[in-house]
Amino acid sequence: MILVGAITGAHGIRGEVKLRSFTADPAAIASYSPLETAKGAKVEITKLRLQKDGFIASLKGVTDRNAAEALRGTELFVPRERLPETDDDEVYVHDLIGLPVHLADGSLLGEIVDVADYGAGDLIDVKVEGRKDTVLIPFASQYVLEVDGSKVVVELPEGYLDAEAQP
Repeated sequence: MILVGAITGAHGIRGEVKLRSFTADPAAIASYSPLETAKGAKVEITKLRLQKDGFIASLKGVTDRNAAEALRGTELFVPRERLPETDDDEVYVHDLIGLPVHLADGSLLGEIVDVADYGAGDLIDVKVEGRKDTVLIPFASQYVLEVDGSKVVVELPEGYLDAEAQP
């Protein structure tokens, strides 16, 4: 199951919710409806409208503020097979987790344990072989040379790994 959105709160008194979308096209979240919660409950979006920091959504069966408030913090998922295929230059972030990372010379650097975005773009968090710590590498073309579904190949500036090891 792939996380595609989250209910962040209630809106008004008629059961509408504030919805944050994690899909590439944020409005596309409605096209994946019905969505599922982590507990397996179905959530069907019946109406969606844009708001400055997300969406306001009407959900099937949610008709008052109390019901909407009870959904605050609910993460919404969709089965992987319902997502569209990616273009050649695209990859789903969740598909990166667990992939081995090799340096341009072919040597194994480690494995991707997470993908983070602190506002300036995606960073792959790599558990480096033989080290306790992880290394954050920008998921950008100047660092990531190849992503083929079975591995990621990176080229790092000289001293990058040494600089990451500094306290």
